[in-house]
Amino acid sequence: MINAIFGKKVGMTQQFMEDGTVIPITVIQAEPNVITQVKTVDTDGYEAVQVGFGAIKANKVNKPMQAEADKRGVAPTKHLREIRVENASEHAVGEEQKVGAFAETKKVDVTGTSKGKGFAGVMKRYGFRGGPGGHGAHFHRAPGSVGQCATPSRVFKGLRLPGHMGVDTVTVRNLDLVSIDEEQNLMLIRGAVPGGTNAVVRVRMADAM
Repeated sequence: MINAIFGKKVGMTQQFMEDGTVIPITVIQAEPNVITQVKTVDTDGYEAVQVGFGAIKANKVNKPMQAEADKRGVAPTKHLREIRVENASEHAVGEEQKVGAFAETKKVDVTGTSKGKGFAGVMKRYGFRGGPGGHGAHFHRAPGSVGQCATPSRVFKGLRLPGHMGVDTVTVRNLDLVSIDEEQNLMLIRGAVPGGTNAVVRVRMADAM
């Protein structure tokens, strides 16, 4: 059994429930994921299937991509990802994973890459309070003293300091899968998921191992 599917984050909307409440909805378009390679313990040391998804223009396909697709007997795709499975030999190249597999699923885990924020200070990055706001204080948004004295005479590793923020792999767990649309390959998930518009995300059945 394949317990996950890859898709594209279309955006957010809202939906009215039967009791009149409004809930935030993230729309994910998960086109059929085609198995392009089967990996087993004997051949690769672990059990997984490689899936391809996303249409790609012919002029964007280079020779290595085309040769690999021809070798597998599948069409080239824009994205290739792996999904771990318990027994990969149960699957074959060319099989499709569709949103219909989530018809009985109530909860999902969504993994994506968070939006990039660029270089950020400690107040934005970690929520530091900062210094006084008056003009007489020369300490406003800096992190403060981080060094040590003669012993150990160095800055400890792991301190929260300014730096690059975002572009991290983030997983949001146990989100409600409100509904699916098999005709349009859509998944409506309650709440926000990582990434911006058109970001690639992985949707996994939360109750599956």
